[in-house]
Amino acid sequence: MPEEKLKQIFENEIIKGVVSNPLSSAAFRRINISAKEIGGVRCFQAVKLTDKQSFSENLSKAELLSALIDLKNDYRQFDFWSERKHYTVKISKKGKSSLIIQNGGAKPGVSHNRQKNYILNEAIPPLVDLGIFTKDGKIVSSMYDKFRQINRFTEIVRDVIGERKKMTVLDFGCGKSYLTFILYHYLVNIRGIDAEIIGLDLKDEVIGNCNLLAQKYGYKKLHFETGDIGKYNYDGRADMVITLHACDTATDFALYNAVKWNCGIILSVPCCQHELNGQLKTDNFEILSRYGIIKERFAALATDAIRGNLLTAAGYSVSLMEFVDMKHSPKNILIRGTKALIPQKTRDKALLEAENLMREFNFAPTLYNLLYGKEE
Repeated sequence: MPEEKLKQIFENEIIKGVVSNPLSSAAFRRINISAKEIGGVRCFQAVKLTDKQSFSENLSKAELLSALIDLKNDYRQFDFWSERKHYTVKISKKGKSSLIIQNGGAKPGVSHNRQKNYILNEAIPPLVDLGIFTKDGKIVSSMYDKFRQINRFTEIVRDVIGERKKMTVLDFGCGKSYLTFILYHYLVNIRGIDAEIIGLDLKDEVIGNCNLLAQKYGYKKLHFETGDIGKYNYDGRADMVITLHACDTATDFALYNAVKWNCGIILSVPCCQHELNGQLKTDNFEILSRYGIIKERFAALATDAIRGNLLTAAGYSVSLMEFVDMKHSPKNILIRGTKALIPQKTRDKALLEAENLMREFNFAPTLYNLLYGKEE
């Protein structure tokens, strides 16, 4: 009997599972299962996938086993992995079941030399549409780098949101928004947060397509608007502002808006820092402006160092961190700011450092001008 074999499997410490090979009566084409720890209690997350949507729920071991037994007439294959074993229950057309036990706790879709426990490890619709996963749940070999980048961003989000139960996120310069869709899935379907996400971009066609995809995925509180970052008016509460690869001073307008709204979390990956490169003049450090490539890189690094200090002066705990490995993209610095009780002495020192650097190299960065009322 399938239920006896499933019970036998769950006598072991299962860390992952997949229910596949659906019959016509099945509601989902695939169900991915992974062990989680929530509030110190071990449970299992079941992500149920259709061709267009995903649905997630957390279950105790007993609840999961009961649900699996109920599914025995709708699916023909149940795979589970412990750290050392791979268990497979197969059900024939005549209803006969077999249990196969193999050595090796390999995870589905991940080869034996990739054992990292990624947050996003199932074929959710945005990851399939992005070409990272195939529809049957396997990672496309040429997309492992992109897969790791997406998971890295999700880890950063996980680390800063804490135990929030409700939040509003603004994504400035969202573009085609695959990462926005993935973030929504993580917050709502994995973490169970009551999250609303607004994406903003300049291109009407892109925004229209993004709204259609949100409907396709069933992401009810994800919507997109056409607009300019610098002119965007928002009168609600912003818990997190994201700006990924917003070009040049668009990043500054996004950071300024986040500060103005007293936003709790800022995540920014700047791009194309041209502004200070055109301003750089110095009598004491001409060596930094003599060689074009050195001047360009120094100006870009100075731009983000000033941004970090200005956010500290505005009352944020700031870190500049590597987002992706340099070999994948030179645009690899992420500015992470979280609202905190920063001592006034620390805030004043951060501002003074930024102003000293600006004075030495003739810099007049947009973010400084916006924050201190010196925009032309």
